[in-house]
Amino acid sequence: MSTATPQTFEFQAEIKQLLDIVIHSLYTEKEIFVRELVSNASDALEKQRHLQVTEKAIYDDKLELEINITTDDKAKTFTIQDFGTGMTQAELVENLGTIAHSGSKAFVQALGEGDQKAAGLIGQFGVGFYSAFMVAKTVKVYTHSWRESEPGQLWTSDGTGNFAIEESSGERRGCKVVIELKDECSEFSQDWRIREIIERYSAFVSFPINLNGKRINTVQALWLRGKNEIKEEEYAEFYKFQCHDSEKPRLRLHFSADAPISINALLFVPKENAERLGLARLEPAVALYCRKILIDARPKDLLPEWLRFVRGVVDSEDLPLNISRETMQDRTLVEKLNRVITKRFLKFLEEEAKDRPESFAEFYKEFGVFLKEGAALDFTHKDALTKLLRFESSLTEKGKTTSLTDYVSRMGAEQKEIYYLVGPSRESIEAGPYLEGFRARNLEVLFCYEAVDEYVMNNVREFDGKKLTAADHADVRLSEQPRAEGALGEAETQALVAWLKESLGERVAGVRASERLVDSPALALNADKLMSPHMRRLMKAMNKDGPPSPLRVELEVNPRSAVIKRLSELRTAAPEKATLVAEQILDNALISAGLLDDASGMVKRLYKILESV
Repeated sequence: MSTATPQTFEFQAEIKQLLDIVIHSLYTEKEIFVRELVSNASDALEKQRHLQVTEKAIYDDKLELEINITTDDKAKTFTIQDFGTGMTQAELVENLGTIAHSGSKAFVQALGEGDQKAAGLIGQFGVGFYSAFMVAKTVKVYTHSWRESEPGQLWTSDGTGNFAIEESSGERRGCKVVIELKDECSEFSQDWRIREIIERYSAFVSFPINLNGKRINTVQALWLRGKNEIKEEEYAEFYKFQCHDSEKPRLRLHFSADAPISINALLFVPKENAERLGLARLEPAVALYCRKILIDARPKDLLPEWLRFVRGVVDSEDLPLNISRETMQDRTLVEKLNRVITKRFLKFLEEEAKDRPESFAEFYKEFGVFLKEGAALDFTHKDALTKLLRFESSLTEKGKTTSLTDYVSRMGAEQKEIYYLVGPSRESIEAGPYLEGFRARNLEVLFCYEAVDEYVMNNVREFDGKKLTAADHADVRLSEQPRAEGALGEAETQALVAWLKESLGERVAGVRASERLVDSPALALNADKLMSPHMRRLMKAMNKDGPPSPLRVELEVNPRSAVIKRLSELRTAAPEKATLVAEQILDNALISAGLLDDASGMVKRLYKILESV
């Protein structure tokens, strides 16, 4: 109840400018005013909690430290009350009528001119209160200071040019803000609407938030608690609440850091990769908080794109935010957050791979494609990511994988390259001719089954000073093996190679005797260094209705093969039949390489060959 005549004050010129900016342009969503007022109430309660330890005489000292919100859809009002420190008349004038900081005039002028650097500082002035005027016809603040000798106060304004202050008796300690809503903002007098906003932005505020008598925030901000005091069930409950998942997480990383920036983070890897299930591309899902108040539920630049499968929370007190807390203006700070979190997460995965290899293997089956994406595209973290890559190889059992580090540890002193083969499955790679020469020389070959693997290998290029080389590349040269007994002689081989080049004409870019083949008669190597057989198949799949890409191959023949030795005899004894056989050998090699676009000519030729049997 008012006990004195109201005193009228004019807003400081800078506040008038600020109100105009807040109401008309700075905030993108009007609902933000709820978050700002809850944040202010939480700050007041935090100060009060400290005062209860340091001060003896405190007004209304039995009050609970809590926030109470009430809505009235008939009167179209929104009320928020805290039992925090409250304000005296002088503090009302200073805090709600002026910006009591040096240089404020230049600051607000820069803000009015659209200076985004200035906008990045505005959150430090504690002016989130003014967001209430986006939705208000009038705002009333009933308050009583924690100092028992001070009278209660009522502050009133419609947000134009003036505000009034009068003494008010019977006020509880703290602040009660009563907003009479504009007609077009009546939605904020609805219980369900305010509940939705609080659950989105303020679910982890330390103090109880009661809406129309019912507590809303029941889940704790686990990321700010010590790991040793949190039970597994609490982590699981938090994950399901925060990440809207019914399953338990696959992996969890809870850490804090003070330098180069203050961070408290609780990150999760889900059970399943939604992208792998054929769903839409994942969006960022690590929410950014500042002192437990949500800043952005899906910040795009907080983590690199390849970490979009990670979920959870990052909280940093060091964020300089604009007044709406919606946009981080300091790019350097964002980059620091990105670097620290990414580096820590990669270290976590490295420890998981070392200490819990089976768990890491299960994670990699589900999410390895993201690590490959990062290794190919993220130059900053390429080395760390490449160490985490896993592949089956010619020396591992089916289903077991190896790292590039382990591969290098098994290399002989004379081996300078890391070899790999791309194919749809282990069976198809092992059945093809490209592995024979490497097995004969006990050279390990990595098996790559995913469409992205070739792109990854081409971008990573080398590991530990060893070049990554496709085993089916035309330029691969293996050490010479002793000529097998019964193989074609050098002169016979050269004569056959020359005849094949002439007979096959433009279908081949070259023909040579192979050092890599053991049992197979021949193999085809794509002469186009820019497009491997696997890449050509992908391009063909994406361009189903278009003409196939021009193809010229290198053909390697095996002088030790009975088929090739028989062909050498036929080229003089039955030249026409030999030509048919040569073309069939080429087509067979193209089939093995996945390079034969049209098999109709091959079928006709097969019938001709069968006729002569």
